[in-house]
Amino acid sequence: MKASYRNLAYLLSLTPSIAVIYGNMQGEIWSALNAIYSLGILAAAEWLLKPIRNNTTSATTDKLPNLILYLHIPAQLLCIISYFYAVHTHLLNGIWIAIAAISMGVNSGSAAIVVAHELIHRKSQLKRFLGKWLLFSAGNFYFYIEHLQVHHKWVGTNKDTSTAKKGENLYAFFLRSGLGQIKGAWKLESERLKKANKSIWTLQHYVLRQVILHLLFDTFIIIWFGPIALLGFVLHCVAANFLLEYVNYIEHYGLTRKENERVTEWHSWQSDVPVSRFVLIDLSRHADHHYHAAKPYHTLQSYEQGRQLPSGYAGMFFVAAIPPLWFKMIDKRIANIN
Repeated sequence: MKASYRNLAYLLSLTPSIAVIYGNMQGEIWSALNAIYSLGILAAAEWLLKPIRNNTTSATTDKLPNLILYLHIPAQLLCIISYFYAVHTHLLNGIWIAIAAISMGVNSGSAAIVVAHELIHRKSQLKRFLGKWLLFSAGNFYFYIEHLQVHHKWVGTNKDTSTAKKGENLYAFFLRSGLGQIKGAWKLESERLKKANKSIWTLQHYVLRQVILHLLFDTFIIIWFGPIALLGFVLHCVAANFLLEYVNYIEHYGLTRKENERVTEWHSWQSDVPVSRFVLIDLSRHADHHYHAAKPYHTLQSYEQGRQLPSGYAGMFFVAAIPPLWFKMIDKRIANIN
């Protein structure tokens, strides 16, 4: 695939947002559109499509890949606005409010947080700010600290809460990783401020600031849209962060290293299935991301000798959701490479 065509294919990353907005504005069964699209249609496609391992890349300065990142900002904003509008005007009622929230959460977990991950790795203060805003919109207040300061340094070791252990199921990992990262992010920010002889009870504390801002935002939601809208938004945040931890789970499950061992392409699972590649802006080329964390997504490489998942991220979701099936499919691959 030519680099120019490949860059255009990344526009597919916006399709879940379009599905959410359309679903919110249509209401009822349409509110589930993105959940069906992302976890159904795309997941099935990942088991049918052949991987694209072509390593042809374009210049890091190409404008389209960066433009696509920026387009996700208004796309995420429209998803949230359309949801509150639909609840307020009763386009969404009853159970459809919850279904729409989950459908939107799937988008926040597979689009907003994925793009945020790309942005917080950039040196630009603007890009990092936008990345933190996307994390805020998905109800996440720990990833920015933990991912950059802990995960990339200690991935594959016992010091990294977001590395899944062999034999650990997705649900146990979700609780251990999520709570561990919240605790770790709070500790890191508190230590940073103490070293600067500052109080931890300040808005300079990233985690505390995010919590306070969310409480203010939640208050705004209750006042303008009511408690049901807030419950829906919280459900959306839970769904989004569950998907985040699901991705963490499948990216490094069972792959370990010594603390003094360099991170290489051997310490991450990767996939070149086109759905994960283009809808998730090449997050699935995760091995190269850990090998070279600062590389823009459209320049990431596939390693022939790297650890390959049987399918892409969408295709593996229901496999990981059924622990015995996951263990049967993945543990034998770990046994073959150890």
